[in-house]
Parts: sequence; structure tokens; C-alpha cells
Amino acid sequence: MAIGEAEGRGVEYRGNVAGLLLAAGSGSRLGRPKALVELGGERLVDRGVRTLAEGGCACVMVVLGAADTTVDGAVTVHNPDWSTGMGSSVRTGIDALPDTVDAVLVALADQPLITPEAVRRLVEAFEQGARAAAATYNGNPRNPVLLGREHWSTVYSMAERDVGARPFLRAYSHVVTTVPCDDVASPEDIDTAEDLARLSEVLDRA
Repeated sequence: MAIGEAEGRGVEYRGNVAGLLLAAGSGSRLGRPKALVELGGERLVDRGVRTLAEGGCACVMVVLGAADTTVDGAVTVHNPDWSTGMGSSVRTGIDALPDTVDAVLVALADQPLITPEAVRRLVEAFEQGARAAAATYNGNPRNPVLLGREHWSTVYSMAERDVGARPFLRAYSHVVTTVPCDDVASPEDIDTAEDLARLSEVLDRA
């Protein structure tokens, strides 16, 4: 999908790092699309967009699929192949990235404990010269992930079924800058109602 086909409200491209929020899944184990789930009175998709914007992404794009909705402050792109897994959402997002950005920071809507500070650390790594970077927790690379433009085609070719940037991170670990984020974020995700209740309690205590 070309960028002209994407829909956005109040969005202006003005910098080198775009945020890409993957929010296309149906939430089969949760029983509803995760993008629309509310946590602390805020939809996960809106929380993800806010996190990316506050973390320093110049623009934010959201890949939707099972549920289409308007997302303020972001460009939305529909992935018609969302049911095949996250890989197709990564490819849809890369296809839609504007020519004016030099890197993309990929995050998942179902990881609400990712914080603007974690995003900011990756953006700062990019500003200091990193062309690929990943947040790490206990030394393990997880999300979010930052990818310079020169890596997009490789990530695109490796993203399939239910995997996104993970194969790239493993195969090209020698070019990936690791950014510890244990102290400011967590990659815990929401797959079930129990996960939602547990992370709600975590945020209530924060």
C-alpha cells in the first residue's frame, strides 16, 4: 500500500524516525481485537501511539486489520492479510513508510508496559549513529526495535507468518545496537484476560 492510501488525522511528517505500531491481530485468546481493548480508560492502540509520539517519533503509523478504527495523531494502514500473522503487518507497514523518514521504530500494541523513555533511548541511539537497535531486558533483545532504511528490505524479506523483526535481529546481531531498558519498561504482552487483569494491576500500582 502506498503512503497515499493511508489515512491519518492531524499528522505531519517532520523528522527522520517514524513510529510503527502493529495492531492488526484479532486477539483470538482474548476474545476481541487487542487494539480496541481499554486499559486505564485508554485503548491499547491510543496508548501505543502516545508512547511512540512522546518518545520522540516524528510521526506514527498504525497497522490495523481485524478491527478498523480512527486513531488520532496517527496514520492508519489496513493490512488485508492480517490473519496470516505479524509478518504481513511488518511488510504492510514498511510499504507505507514515507520517503521522508530514515528509520522506523517498531512497537506492538499489546505491550502496554513499553514506555516513552524506552522509545526515547532507541531514538537517541539512532541520533548517535546506530542504524539498527533493539531494547533489551535481562540482556535479551525484544521490542521496540529501530531499523534504518537500509535494513528495511532485509527485514521485509524475512518477516513472515507470526514473526516480524526477530529473524533479522538474530541473523544480523553484529549490526544491532542493544539498548538496556529493564529499568524503564517491560515487554510483557496481553494475550489473555488474565494478562489484561495482571497488567492493569501493575499500572494501577505505578
